[in-house]
Amino acid sequence: QVQLVESGGGSVQAGGSPTLSCVASIHSYRDYCVGWFRQTPGKEREGVASMYRSRVGAVYADSVKGRFTVSRDNAKNMLYLQMSSLKAEDTAMYYCAVGHTLSLVAEYYNFWGQGTPVTVSS
Repeated sequence: QVQLVESGGGSVQAGGSPTLSCVASIHSYRDYCVGWFRQTPGKEREGVASMYRSRVGAVYADSVKGRFTVSRDNAKNMLYLQMSSLKAEDTAMYYCAVGHTLSLVAEYYNFWGQGTPVTVSS
């Protein structure tokens, strides 16, 4: 049974730098691409960052480029999202996901976590 569990969300001051974590209970985690997505009520799920299997390649949404960093630890089946210079518009539910394609498009991902909320206050 595949399970992804996010943690690290919560209330953060604008300009803050939290790190989200995701542990993936999935066989051969290192063979999957990983991604972070976010969603606010009434809006589609938005791709934030995606990392290739080997950790060499990553892509970011323009809205977070230079502020967010995705990383992974294949030995621990972990995925991270280091966030910095947070803005009010970063407020959302954040999800981790695994799939076989380096992409910011949700349809390319096969398994998802339940999400962790991030609320940015000024």
